[in-house]
Amino acid sequence: MTRILHALPLLFLLPAEAQTLPVNDYPTEARADYVFGCMAANGQTPDALRRCSCAIDVIATILPYDAYVSAETVLAMRQTSGERSTLFRDTAPANGFVADLRRAEAEAEILCF
Repeated sequence: MTRILHALPLLFLLPAEAQTLPVNDYPTEARADYVFGCMAANGQTPDALRRCSCAIDVIATILPYDAYVSAETVLAMRQTSGERSTLFRDTAPANGFVADLRRAEAEAEILCF
């Protein structure tokens, strides 16, 4: 309890925007992976880096990380062949995960590109 009380004054030293930011639940590796893929599709330029970084930030504000992972898993499994991939193509939950990601990506496209 005393540690919390000692750290409380430090909160006021943070810039105002840092105090109001939502919790970042996307790990750095996931954000970097998205940016690398986005830049591969949009060019390896500083402008693409800025826009792709913006896009994953927007997606992270819309879609919880667990939902993002579920959608990415569905999309990866749809790329495989065989009977198991059918489970990820023709089910409502799988389609829902992908639809949520696509909506978040559309919002990011509007705001960042």
